[in-house]
Amino acid sequence: MTDVTGAPADVLHTLFHSDQGGHEQVVLCQDRASGLKAVIALHSTALGPALGGTRFYPIANEAEAVADALNLARGMSYKNAMAGLEHGGGKAVIIGDPEQIKSEEL
Repeated sequence: MTDVTGAPADVLHTLFHSDQGGHEQVVLCQDRASGLKAVIALHSTALGPALGGTRFYPIANEAEAVADALNLARGMSYKNAMAGLEHGGGKAVIIGDPEQIKSEEL
């Protein structure tokens, strides 16, 4: 069971109504000290550990970041499978503008 206490309504709607791809796990995370806000989506680990990357660019809101992470993670599962890799798919989306949010931690 996923703990979604305090998640904005638009994020919950995206999580529960837009995920047609059967993702295994979605993590919403925030670190106030560094300014990090991110979504991590794991689509599948059926073939092995999830493999994917990180996207860091200006995004309108958390719901858009969740939808983006879900789509990208699903795409990585298919991409890895088509390449014959023994990996599933995952992706992280950092919410923010990399031109404005600059710290050693990020």
